[in-house]
Amino acid sequence: MRRSRAFIPTAKEAPSDATLPSHKFLVRGGFINQQGAGLYNFMPLGKIVLEKIRAIVKEELDRAGCQEVQLSFVTPIGLWERSGRSEAMGKEMLRIHDRHENEFVLSPTNEEAMVEMVKNRVTSYKDLPLNLYQINTKFRDEARPRYGLMRGREFLMKDGYSFHSSTQDMVREFDLMEETYKKIFTRLGLDFRVVAADSGAIGGEGSKEFHVLANSGEDTLVVCEACEYGANIETIYESEEEIDALKAKSYEELQELKIDKKCSCGAALHFKKGIEVGHIFQLGTKYSAPLEAHFNDENGRAKPFEMATFGIGVSRLVAAVIEQNHDEDGCIWTKATAPYVVNIMVSNIKDEAQMQLGEELYARLKNSGVDVILDDSKERFGFKMKDAELIGFPYTIIIGKELENGMVQVYERRTKETLSIDAKTVYGKIVELLS
Repeated sequence: MRRSRAFIPTAKEAPSDATLPSHKFLVRGGFINQQGAGLYNFMPLGKIVLEKIRAIVKEELDRAGCQEVQLSFVTPIGLWERSGRSEAMGKEMLRIHDRHENEFVLSPTNEEAMVEMVKNRVTSYKDLPLNLYQINTKFRDEARPRYGLMRGREFLMKDGYSFHSSTQDMVREFDLMEETYKKIFTRLGLDFRVVAADSGAIGGEGSKEFHVLANSGEDTLVVCEACEYGANIETIYESEEEIDALKAKSYEELQELKIDKKCSCGAALHFKKGIEVGHIFQLGTKYSAPLEAHFNDENGRAKPFEMATFGIGVSRLVAAVIEQNHDEDGCIWTKATAPYVVNIMVSNIKDEAQMQLGEELYARLKNSGVDVILDDSKERFGFKMKDAELIGFPYTIIIGKELENGMVQVYERRTKETLSIDAKTVYGKIVELLS
């Protein structure tokens, strides 16, 4: 992509209601814009990031043997009434009527719809297990949508549902999905923890949450920095007063507190803030039984499916990456999530030598499969540099006056270090940095 052709409407000012870094920088960097309360449009840069995250989620799920489907965004209210969740979801579930006065909901999740899809189509234990997922729009009518993509009303979510002939096999799949989710978040370049959690409105006997560690997280966690251990404070402390007091503390206040308990590995435990980006549940027969979704076992007896469900907030991850990776100047994308990994900045587009090298590097990197953008805009160098930092390209190749001496600069966004490189070897250096 050429910057002179790109739709990247950066801005100096953040929205007046923006308090989180991701909300400020995603709007200012031209990734998203607000359509209404809790409703956001993804502009070209934001859409690229969203699709990169989505692709990694899909690759790992497919590799684990899951199969992708796509369910209708609109679901008849009757399904929710049969499962008993019509009232339990409360006002978060947006209800609509068609011209015939039939009532529907904009799906906040899809346990009922997925059970209905499988029901009467999988009838034998021989056809199990089965794990189906979708990456689709969801809608939850939050009372107070805020924090940009962190708590919107409309969002992109991966929701998966597995069907089994026994509890043991359901637990096996639950464990497999835990490992698969770990691979996803590791590939995204995130520091995260898996914690035991409450099942909430989804229900079931057991669940685990996946939290990206970030100072702005809404959840208070207890983690070990020597191993992967993490837990909600509810699993460590029994007193509701103590739990409420800890939840109310800021990140800075939590850092000053000492935990008198040790991790099982022997290391000290610490308080951290976390952003929930994934949740997996052992459902059992919570949905299959009331919806009368049965299979025939080895003895020909009808039994309700044993189920589990698995969710990832795909659009929420766009914000979570920035909550964990930013500074005062803007976004710092991980290599796996950056809209463009390399930004070639031509300082003076009227200089033929600078433009020629920029074009050569752009073509070469593009042909090598590198996500690269050529900043051939007419803006001043200072403006271009501020935009590069705000947007958060991992590497910027600066082609300027030093080209007269055969040199260019490579700026690394995360460390803010600038290297002077021979123009003849800069391509090889970039490939090395990206490996």
